[in-house]
Amino acid sequence: MKRRNWIAGAAALAGSSLLGTLQAATSAAEKLRASPRLPVLFLGHGSPMNAITENEFRRSWQALGTEFGKTYPKPQLILCISAHWITPGFRLTAMAQPRTIHDFGGFPQELFDQEYPAPGAPAVAREIAGGLGAGLDDHEWGYDHGTWSVLKPMFPQADIPVVQLSIDYSQTPQAHYALGRQLRALRERGVLVVGSGNIVHNLRASKRGASAMQAYDWAYEFDRKTAALIEKGALKELAEFQKLGALAEAAHPTYDHFLPLLTAAGAAEPRDKVRFFNDRYQSMSMAMRSVVWS
Repeated sequence: MKRRNWIAGAAALAGSSLLGTLQAATSAAEKLRASPRLPVLFLGHGSPMNAITENEFRRSWQALGTEFGKTYPKPQLILCISAHWITPGFRLTAMAQPRTIHDFGGFPQELFDQEYPAPGAPAVAREIAGGLGAGLDDHEWGYDHGTWSVLKPMFPQADIPVVQLSIDYSQTPQAHYALGRQLRALRERGVLVVGSGNIVHNLRASKRGASAMQAYDWAYEFDRKTAALIEKGALKELAEFQKLGALAEAAHPTYDHFLPLLTAAGAAEPRDKVRFFNDRYQSMSMAMRSVVWS
């Protein structure tokens, strides 16, 4: 796949170009319609067990799901950026019936039995990919647990089409933020943009059995610094997290779980109100803080 200079091209592609592409998508798929602007979500997903465990994190996802159709319009499509799909070049799922992927090991059979049969949206995915310069996957991937573990509690009926968007480790954090800016127009075409990862994610340092109020000092500090940038609307600065040096390295030995935050933040707008929830921790080394921009 030919690479693009995402940072240089973001300003030109954000807004009008993608909106035109979405109008084409509406014609092709006869699904997406103009709608009141939907929020953008970033969900700290943590352990896959949160999908089936009765805890505060899962209850918060369930409660948020009930707000759609009441506080917010019901989405016509969900576009989810998952920390667990890393590809060369950005890609979108483009199969009619994406499979549920159990991309983990060592968990109870009940977790492996979970399915999320939400339909895909191949025609819309093709049009969105054209506007972004992204590739398509029509057979290989599906819904990994970064997507289904949070969407199943939120939208248990699985009646909203879902398209998953990958992250690209060969691209910079700034490029992931710039990609998010190109997604802004989707919010007014009935699309709910969801980033799924963690603001702090260091499995090497995890301590099982720790309470949700316990965190390493470095995990607490990185989480708070990130939250402060989000609160003051300095979203572009999130992509500069590596300047924090050892603190960033402790919070993210690999930063796959931080990139979905950057893409979601790019899709947010300065006028959006910010709401945090699940601002707790898991295993002392994962920040579960989640964000609604609306």
